Amino acid sequence: MGNRGSLLHRLTASTQHLDAADLRSDVVRLSCTPLGEIERGAVVTVTGRLRAVVYTPAENVPTLEAELYDGTSAIDLVWLGRRRIAGIEPGRRIKAIGRVGVHNGRLAIYNPWYELQSVA
Repeated sequence: MGNRGSLLHRLTASTQHLDAADLRSDVVRLSCTPLGEIERGAVVTVTGRLRAVVYTPAENVPTLEAELYDGTSAIDLVWLGRRRIAGIEPGRRIKAIGRVGVHNGRLAIYNPWYELQSVA
């Protein structure tokens, strides 16, 4: 019944649910912290798909902001003083490491170390 139940689930589940399940499996496979479990101040390794990337010009320091979603929750990745970074674009999967802080009232990682993930 397990295989039949799994097949039935995959045939009837929405693409959003299937994508979220796929992203959650990447979190486990890459030994990352699920975004739904992170706390401010912690140094974390996270992975997921970029849902949005926005350049925000500012008087002091312009920022490039990307929303990372891992199937459980989302976090903002914020690069200070950058207009564009090659490979940082919506739909791209990445792995990022950094300390969790707050940006505009949301959890964020400033200037994270990141690695672009291949599409598997």
